[in-house]
Amino acid sequence: MLQFSNTLSSKGIHTTVALTTFIFNTFKPSTTTSFEWDTISDGFDDAGFAAARTIDDYLFQIKTNGTRTLIDLIRRRQSSDHPIHGVVYDSFMPWALDVAKGFGLMAAAFFTQPCSVNFIYYCSHVGLLSLPSSPVTIPGLPPLQLQDLPSFFSAPDCYPQYFQLVLNQWSNTEGADWILVNSIHEFEAEEGDELSKIGPTLTIGPTIPSFYLGNPNENDKKYELDLFKVEADEAYLTRTWLETKPNGSVVYVSFGSMANLSITQMAEFASGLVESNYHFIWVIRASEEAKLPKGFAPEKGLTLKWCSQLEVLSNKAIGCFFTHCGWNSTLEALCLGVPMLAMPQWTDQPTIAKYVKDVWKVGVRVKVGEDGIVRKDEIKACLRTVMEGDRAIEFKQNALKWKQLGLEALQQGGSSMKNIDQLVSSLREKISAD
Repeated sequence: MLQFSNTLSSKGIHTTVALTTFIFNTFKPSTTTSFEWDTISDGFDDAGFAAARTIDDYLFQIKTNGTRTLIDLIRRRQSSDHPIHGVVYDSFMPWALDVAKGFGLMAAAFFTQPCSVNFIYYCSHVGLLSLPSSPVTIPGLPPLQLQDLPSFFSAPDCYPQYFQLVLNQWSNTEGADWILVNSIHEFEAEEGDELSKIGPTLTIGPTIPSFYLGNPNENDKKYELDLFKVEADEAYLTRTWLETKPNGSVVYVSFGSMANLSITQMAEFASGLVESNYHFIWVIRASEEAKLPKGFAPEKGLTLKWCSQLEVLSNKAIGCFFTHCGWNSTLEALCLGVPMLAMPQWTDQPTIAKYVKDVWKVGVRVKVGEDGIVRKDEIKACLRTVMEGDRAIEFKQNALKWKQLGLEALQQGGSSMKNIDQLVSSLREKISAD
């Protein structure tokens, strides 16, 4: 959302980003941005989500308090030099659409997951998805097995509140002026076309700092907010370590900000990485470090608590990305031309892994044993496939093809830039009419 706001600001649209009070106070974002900051309340201003009794409690409170404080924010701005004419809202907060329309404002739902996943949720929401069936047939998508669907379908009882949350994204979108998707038309052409049949859909991705998209702008080189702090000395160590490694020789491993591997899986993973004999960087959050085997100190590996992922992925020494297939990470890898080894965990990740392997053909997906563990021999075999031989060459060629398409999307005349210009034009028409 922040990167998209940067783009809107560059088009001359005065933009304000509203975070929850807790998030704003916790991360203390920079005030030297191209947009303004403001806040809404989720009802837990002092302690955030952790203070909620249950997930249902949090979702109720953010809807109740978020609605009230968003109304207050819009009213405050009405008499300012920059009254609000349009609201772009995270699709997980559909109540924001009702607020915007209550003021007669233009409203756009911002879907942060890929077109394919959004359309699967839509089909389920309106009763068009019948399970179990194999393969699962959905218009515009490749044939899918149950393991290729978002994890909520194979384990609906694990996180029922979150399952309802992703389905509720579609609860009132018929009232939205636009459906925005953080994807690229060329990456998901048929899937995007299917979404367009539901409502006016614009793919506006990738929402990646422009420095990595062919724009040598040092001021747009990182995201405005980081979930975890990257220490300057650790960043310097990473850069210098990579500079000593041959091109394409390093495996980068990260499972994002939420994944939690079991102790057994961590041990198998550590053994697989070391025995594969490749150089590697493994991002292990502080909360996960205790799961590592005792004495784990690989000669050819570098372990980090967190890192600037874009900076690492863009380094020529990186040969592949061992990833959980979160959409932000996958988009970054696609737009930087990095082959992938997919080990999805939950939510949209199994579907994205399917696309990595069978649609974009930029890598492989690990096979999980009947006990739910990916064993070290599987890890080693998959690493060899992506890093060596004819298939590795094919993966790299495909990755570079998608990279080029990703670069072109946000250039003048590119598919995403034309869509953004269309959105800006409709907003300006709204402002003129008001």
